[in-house]
Amino acid sequence: MRPLTATLAPLAAAALLAACATGPTGPDARTATIQRTANGVPHISAPDPETLAYAMAYAYAQDNVCMTADQLVTVRGERARWFGGATPGLLARRMFPNEQIDLFIAAHMDDAALERAWAGASVESQAMARGTVAGYNRYLADQAGKLPAACNSQPWVKPMTLAEFRRQGELTAVQAATAALADAVLGARPPAPTAATSSTAPERVDLADAAEAMREAGLLDSPLGSNAWAFGKDTTANGSGLLLGNPHFPWAGVNRFWQVHLTIPGNLDVMGVGIGSFPGVTIGFNKDVAWSHTVSTGKRFTLHELTLVPGNPTSYLIDGKPEKMTSRTVSVPARAADGSQQTKSATLWSTRWGPVVVLPRAGLNWTASTAYALKDANLGNVRATDSSLGFARARNVQDVREAMKNIGTPWVNTLAADRNGNTLYADVSVVPDVDAAQLQRCAPSRPAAALLPAAGLVVLDGSKSACDWQRDPSSPVPGLIPIGRMPTAIRTDWVHNSNDGFLYTHPAQKWSGISPLVGDASVTRPRTRAGLLEIPDMLARGKATPQAVQAQLFADRNFMGHVTMPDLLAACTANPPASAEARDGCAALRGWDRTSSLDARGAHLFREFWRTARLIPGVYRVPFDPAQPVATPAGLKMDDPAIAAKVWESLTQAVKNVRTAGFALDATLGSVQRPLITSEPIPLHGGDEFEGVLNNLGNQFNPGITPKGLLIDYGTSYVQTVTFDARGPVAQGILTYGQSTNPASPHATDQLWLFSRKQWPVLPFHPEDVEKARVGEVLRLTRP
Repeated sequence: MRPLTATLAPLAAAALLAACATGPTGPDARTATIQRTANGVPHISAPDPETLAYAMAYAYAQDNVCMTADQLVTVRGERARWFGGATPGLLARRMFPNEQIDLFIAAHMDDAALERAWAGASVESQAMARGTVAGYNRYLADQAGKLPAACNSQPWVKPMTLAEFRRQGELTAVQAATAALADAVLGARPPAPTAATSSTAPERVDLADAAEAMREAGLLDSPLGSNAWAFGKDTTANGSGLLLGNPHFPWAGVNRFWQVHLTIPGNLDVMGVGIGSFPGVTIGFNKDVAWSHTVSTGKRFTLHELTLVPGNPTSYLIDGKPEKMTSRTVSVPARAADGSQQTKSATLWSTRWGPVVVLPRAGLNWTASTAYALKDANLGNVRATDSSLGFARARNVQDVREAMKNIGTPWVNTLAADRNGNTLYADVSVVPDVDAAQLQRCAPSRPAAALLPAAGLVVLDGSKSACDWQRDPSSPVPGLIPIGRMPTAIRTDWVHNSNDGFLYTHPAQKWSGISPLVGDASVTRPRTRAGLLEIPDMLARGKATPQAVQAQLFADRNFMGHVTMPDLLAACTANPPASAEARDGCAALRGWDRTSSLDARGAHLFREFWRTARLIPGVYRVPFDPAQPVATPAGLKMDDPAIAAKVWESLTQAVKNVRTAGFALDATLGSVQRPLITSEPIPLHGGDEFEGVLNNLGNQFNPGITPKGLLIDYGTSYVQTVTFDARGPVAQGILTYGQSTNPASPHATDQLWLFSRKQWPVLPFHPEDVEKARVGEVLRLTRP
C-alpha cells in the first residue's frame, strides 16, 4: 500500500532518538505499519518510539476520535463554552457542572510547570509525547469532514498541542486527589470580616456523613477497582507463571481501555491495553512477563490544618511566623441556557502546602482561626511513561520491580508473573512519606484527627514545618516513600489483590514497617474475601491453568449471597415477615443459586435487597474480625427483633423496586442486566461491588433497577489471562466494551457479545500468528 501523504508540518522539536540511529534510513526511518486482527486490535510496528506513538495515536483516533476531541475540550477548560450543562464522573463520582470543571482546569493547570516536569522525563518519553500529538493531528487532517457524526465539523474539534497532551496526563495523575476535590478547591472563601475571631469548627463531626462525602468524591471505596491474580511455578500446571488481570474501570470516558500491540524491532514488543492518549501499554504482557494493576489503598494527598493569624484569615503561622496566602482569579467562558456566552470567575487561595480547601461535611471549614490546605503527591507526575516502558521491556518480575523505582505509578498496585514461574506483588505507587510516628506527632485538633479512620482523610498540623513530608535520600522524588519502604513480594506460589490493603496479598506473606498511608488491616471489599477463598478452593481441585482461572472468574459466585442467605431464609421459615412483599421475596430467593450468572433467577432481587440491607447498623451476626478476614463479617442478626424488622423493610422495598421496574422477582439476571453504552439488548453476567462478585459490574451514577433493567456503565473492562510456553506468551483476553466508541463501528460492541458468551479470544503475539490472523490491508503510515 502506498504511504499516506503527510499533511502536517513537522514538529520543530522532533528528532530521531540516538538509539535508533542505526535503523532504517530515508522515509522508512519514519514509517510505521498498522495491521489489525480480530475485533479490530491493531498491531503496530515502527522503527523508533516517536513513530510508534505517532501510529498508535492515529490508530486510536480511527476508533475513538470523538472521545479524544471531547477530552481535549476538558483540558482546554472549554466544556461550558461549547456544551453548557454538566458532565458525569469527570472529576468525581457524580455529575459535575461543566463551568466548575473549566474553572478547576484554569486554576490547576500550570503549563510552564508541566513543561519543566516533562523536561525531566526520558528522551524516549518526550519523543513519544511528540509522536502522540502529531499522530492525532495527522488523523484530523486526513479525515477532515469525514469524522463520525458525533464530532464531524464541530468547532470544538481542534488539533492537539503538546501542552494539552501534558494536561491530559496531569488530569489522570491527580484524579485521586486534587481533581476529586475540585469543588472543595473552588469553594474555599475567606470568612467575612465580621466573623468571630475564635474557631467556629464543631467539636464533633458526623463521621458517617464525612465518609459518604468522600465516597461521592471517589476517594473512599473508589468506584475504580480491579482483581489481579498471579500464580507461580509451585501452583501452575505448566510450571510457568500465570496471570489474571481483571481491571474494573468505567466503560466510557478518560479511563476507558483500548487494545494494542506495539513493536520496535529488536527493541520493544508488548501487547495489552492503554488508556486514551497514553502512549504505551498500561496492562499487558511481553514474551517473558505479564502484569496487571489494581487501584491501591495508598493515600495520594494530605490535608494541612492551618493556624491563622488573629484578625487576618488569609495569613497563617508556620513555626510561629506569619506567611501570607496567595490568591489568583481565573475566568472561563460559559454558555447560558439561551445560548449566549457569559464569563464565570473564581478566586483560588494557595499556601505553601497547596490550595485552600473546604469540606463542610467533614467539618473542615475556613474560619477566622483555622483553614485547611491540600498537598497532592501526584502533582507534575510525568514518570508513568518511563515506568510503562520498563514494564514493556522487562524479562522477569525483578525487572518489573526495578521499573517502579522511579515512583511513577500514580495510584495502583502492580501484580506480575514471568515465564520462570515467579510472581510479584508491589504497591510502589505515589504515597506521601509520612510514617506512623509522624502521624501521631502531627495530629491536628479535634475533630479532624478522627477523619483518617472514619473517612480516609489524613490531616496534619500545618503550623509546623516539621510536619511536612519526610525527605528520604533514597527516594527519587523528595517527599515520596521510596521503593525500599513500600510493600513488595516475590513468591513462587501466588499473590492477589482486589483493592484492599497489601496485608492480604497472601495468607503467609508477612509485612512490617509500612506507613499507615499505604494501607491497613481493614477489608472493605467483599471481593478480597472472595479471592482469598476462591483461589485456595480452585487450587485444591488441581494446579492452575488459564482455563481454570477463567472459569473461576466467570462462575460469577455471589459471595455476600452465600454469606447472608442461610440466615435470611431460615428466618423466612421460622419467623415469616408480616409483609406480603417480603414473603414473596423469600420465595423468590429460595430459588436463587447464589450466583450472578445469566441464568440466575432472583439475583437482581438480592442486589436490590443487599444494596440497602448491608447499611443497617449491626446487621451481621458475626462482626468483622481482622484475624478472620475471610470468615467475617458473616450472617444476619435475625434474632434481634429491631434488626430483623429493618431487614424485612429492605426486602419489602427491594420487591417493590423490582415490580415497579416491571420485572418478575424470579427473572433471570440475563433478562434484566444490560449495558448502558448501547441500546443493543446484550445480556450481562456479573454482580456489583457490594455483592462480592469477582466479575464486578455496576452503574456509577444511577444505581438500582429501572424499567430498562440494571444498566451497566463500569466494571470488568479488560480481562486477560497470560501464561508462557517455549515460544513465549499464551494470552487470551476480552476488552469488554470493544475497541471503538463510534456506534457505527463494527467494533463498538463486538466484544460485549464475547463477554456475554464467556468467549475468550486468543491474542496473537508472534509475527507469524499476527500475519495469519490479519483482517484487512496493512496500513503504512509515514511520520513527517
